[in-house]
Amino acid sequence: TQKMAELLGLGDECREGASGASALAGSCLADNRLNLDVYPDGCRRFLQLFKGRRGEVVQVEFLRLSSNDHLLGTTLGILPHLKHLKSLVLKGGHARDEFGSCQHGSLTNLPTNIGNLRCLTHLDLSFNNLSTLPSCILHLPSLRVLLVSHNSLVALPEDFGSLSKLTFFSAMKNQLKNLPQSIGELAVLQDLYLSENALEFLPEEVGNLHNCTELDLSGNRLLSIPDSLANLKSLRRLHLHSNLLVTVPASLASLPNLSRLDLQNNCLRAVPPEIQTLPFVHLRGNPLGETEPSPQADESSARGLRRLFLASGEDSFSVTSEGCKVVLACGIHFYFPPGAAPDPLRIYFRTLAPDPQWVKLRHHDVLLSRVLELQPHGVKFQQEVQIRMPYASPQTLHQREVVVRTFSGQSWSDLRTRVEQKRKSKKHVAHCSVLHFSWFLVVSRLVQNECKVPTEGTLLFSSVDPNVKVTFPPGVTEETRSVKLQVLPVSAEEMEEITADAGCRASPLLCLSQDSLMDFLRPVRIQLPLPPGVTGLNLDRSRLHLLHGDPEGQTWDDITSQVVLEFTHLYAVFEVTHFSWYWLWYTTKTYIGGIAKKVYERLRMYQVNFIALQRKKDPEQVLLQCVPKHKVDPVLKKLQDRYRGPEPSDMVEMFEGEQFFAAFERGISIDMDRPDCVDGRLSFIFYSHLKNMKEIYVTSPVDRKGQAVKGQVSFYRGAIPESVPEDASRRRKGPDSLWLATLPIKLPRLKPRWGENPGPLNGFSFPPLNLGNAETGYLTQANLLSIARRMGADWQTIGLNLGLTYQQIERIGYNNREDLDKQILDMLFSWAQQNSEDPDCVSKLITAMKESGRQDIADEVETIIELGQQKYRESIRRVGLEQESSTEDSAIAMM
Repeated sequence: TQKMAELLGLGDECREGASGASALAGSCLADNRLNLDVYPDGCRRFLQLFKGRRGEVVQVEFLRLSSNDHLLGTTLGILPHLKHLKSLVLKGGHARDEFGSCQHGSLTNLPTNIGNLRCLTHLDLSFNNLSTLPSCILHLPSLRVLLVSHNSLVALPEDFGSLSKLTFFSAMKNQLKNLPQSIGELAVLQDLYLSENALEFLPEEVGNLHNCTELDLSGNRLLSIPDSLANLKSLRRLHLHSNLLVTVPASLASLPNLSRLDLQNNCLRAVPPEIQTLPFVHLRGNPLGETEPSPQADESSARGLRRLFLASGEDSFSVTSEGCKVVLACGIHFYFPPGAAPDPLRIYFRTLAPDPQWVKLRHHDVLLSRVLELQPHGVKFQQEVQIRMPYASPQTLHQREVVVRTFSGQSWSDLRTRVEQKRKSKKHVAHCSVLHFSWFLVVSRLVQNECKVPTEGTLLFSSVDPNVKVTFPPGVTEETRSVKLQVLPVSAEEMEEITADAGCRASPLLCLSQDSLMDFLRPVRIQLPLPPGVTGLNLDRSRLHLLHGDPEGQTWDDITSQVVLEFTHLYAVFEVTHFSWYWLWYTTKTYIGGIAKKVYERLRMYQVNFIALQRKKDPEQVLLQCVPKHKVDPVLKKLQDRYRGPEPSDMVEMFEGEQFFAAFERGISIDMDRPDCVDGRLSFIFYSHLKNMKEIYVTSPVDRKGQAVKGQVSFYRGAIPESVPEDASRRRKGPDSLWLATLPIKLPRLKPRWGENPGPLNGFSFPPLNLGNAETGYLTQANLLSIARRMGADWQTIGLNLGLTYQQIERIGYNNREDLDKQILDMLFSWAQQNSEDPDCVSKLITAMKESGRQDIADEVETIIELGQQKYRESIRRVGLEQESSTEDSAIAMM
């Protein structure tokens, strides 16, 4: 084991002890399974292992590698030597971009001699860049499971039907436009997943898939489906939602085993009565077929527009020339008027966390929403598409306005926006209209007044403070130019707090800009109100200073001596020929520029506190949040029932969009492979109106069974210094200080998760547990234990496909780090307990097994369910309760 670990580059870790080495080897090579996709350099480890232990590696039956690995090309040439290989996984998606989205792997083809792997039954090439299906796949005689999801396939080979043993095929999220007729030759195919493609029609031969139990065609461009689908007598679930269907054959109602028919979000204007009366049909989102009508839906139907309601897992929908209304799970609404899209169009969407390197906020802007991306980019609609985006309620709308901002690919611009607050929900919504799709977000900005300046001249004044005026005389320009004006009022109280000088006053800050680089031909006259408490009667001109600031507010110059200042009882008036920022100050100070810069920066900053709380039921789950000072008490009150922890940190100041880090110290660590982890520290971006919160699992790298660990979490501005003393507990002094705050974290002594009494397997004991119900079938605790014994090293992949987070998987592995059986039981029963009330939990378990490449376990579960259903029907007949007309499947637990 030690030699093998050294070949994998893990020698130091494996020398810690025999049990540690066994666990490590078990995670790498156990039961002829080699799982290297969890390592960023997995291909290098494979090449080293093949070179040093070739005789053992060629016996491997199950191999997993990441196609994000730069050594993948070299590794592919070795794979044909693994003659005993039964399962091969070459998936991408192990790396993420700056928005947290999975990056596709580099795989574009396979070596032709891969077709010589005669034992290969399972092949997963998902999340890659395949544009055509590698020809060698058609020469794999034993292939039963094939996954090519999340690629760029535009077609399947004409002889695709030659894969005669194929039982499971998934090509979801590709670009398939049609299917070959030979697909009907897949006589033993049971599961066919083709969602999120561009299919416009299906060949009649699809009706020859007599063993197919699940068919997913959702998210395509189908206008109709062939009558031959009525020949699929084994079909249980048919997914046709989010297409362009205008009709469905009534013969679908005659399918004897059908238990789910999803026709949501289509263009169905008439549904056959045989279909409409089925208890398991879903028709919501069709013009004439909604099962749960609402006033909005009735209004849409009356106008002839279909209304689509998308679930949280969906990321696209179809639009036709007839138009539609679309409601996303996150609350965003779209209105496509008739004729906006002349041809059928697939719209893709996603919401992204804002990245400050990309989302550039202007001074005094406040971000109120996440970023919405709509694709395809650049497509021009024939009519404006309306978008309604909910946003976080700003503290005050006084002196500010809410706008939707869009990114053209080169720069951001603000759209004409209308806002409203819903009466019932009190939610705030921003409305805008666009002809192109790109990126969108909602911001609060200083109120902006603008006008066109013609040759004849004009007058522009502020709607926030009408005393601020700009007069453009005749002949000020040869060509019409656009001018914008913004005003930032500064109260006397703010000035006194920041400057500690009760006699210091300032007028509103005036920000002027124009769309021309040319100076004005004649002086422009600007009127500013005198600072608060100052009038023309008590004015001391020696204390009055006119400051000129650059557009970034970095420098402020006193230009009092460079202009002619005129005064009235309430105003100061001066003339300029170019635009910038202007600020009128009244003070006894002499060096005004430095003070003005300090005041301006403080006006842009927020006072915040940091909190670090631990779940009462699971102290290893830690919640970190940066909260504006005025929100701290409400946030803590909301969390106090589930969390406990120290008092919030002392108050610090942060800019909107500023980055900060959280570092766990003194014996506490986190998962370093998180996308938001930079050099062992969690990265945050502070936005005053968004949740600056993360909840993570922490561990201790040392054995703490005998004692608790008293650690801490420290927050830093920007990059953390190379050397930070662990006992830092007070704010550092000096302008270059990066340390912000430190809060204590305590991890208690480890305790067994399943009790101390010996149970049915490895010392675990479980409460009575049954999964499912009478409609979906039951799985007993004994069934779950049988399933657990067969998972082996695949338990992590199965757990992720069941919906557990990567952090939960890591915590389970660490808590049971010396026992693979305990890891499996902990994962499976944790999920089972959390989902025991979900009626679809059994089908989710089956799907997770298939997605994890464990068709054998999926078959076992389905066999258990079917046998239970059969026993239940026999028991019903024995007591004479079965109705002659009943076709509903029931199930009972197999004892």
